[in-house]
Amino acid sequence: MRTLDLTPLYRSVIGVDRMANMLNSADFTEANGFPPYDIEVVDDNHYRITLALAGFTLDDLEIEQESNRLKIAGHQGEGDEDAAAGNYLYKGIAKRDFERRFQLADHVQVTGANFANGLLQIDLVREIPEAMKPKQIAIKTAEVIAN
Repeated sequence: MRTLDLTPLYRSVIGVDRMANMLNSADFTEANGFPPYDIEVVDDNHYRITLALAGFTLDDLEIEQESNRLKIAGHQGEGDEDAAAGNYLYKGIAKRDFERRFQLADHVQVTGANFANGLLQIDLVREIPEAMKPKQIAIKTAEVIAN
C-alpha cells in the first residue's frame, strides 16, 4: 500500500483532491497488456473502446459499470483446458482469464456493446445535465443616484 501523503497538495491547489484520489485508486495490476484495446473518439461526446478477444465467446464475457468505473472481464470455459493440452508446435493465441478496468469521466455512460469477429466494441456517451452546462451570466450596471 502507498504511504505517500498528499495532504499538502490539498491546501495549496484547488482540484488536486480529485487527482490524488484517482492516483490512490489507480489499478496498476494490468501491466501485462492483455487483452489489447483501442479507445476511439467518435465525436465530441461519443467514445468507443474496442478489445481484441480472439478465442472468447459471448458467454465468456462480462461488462459491468459501477459509478465511474467500467469493468470488462473474460473467463474461459472449463472445456478449453482440454484443448490447451493438444499437440501444438506453437501456441501464440492467449486464452486466459482477464479483467480490464477503465476509469470513466463524470457523466459518461455505456450505451451499448457489440461482439463480432473477435472484437468487443463498447460505446460510451458523455451526457452533461443542463444544470451543469456552461451558461452566460448577464452583467448589470448599477446606476448611481445623486441626491
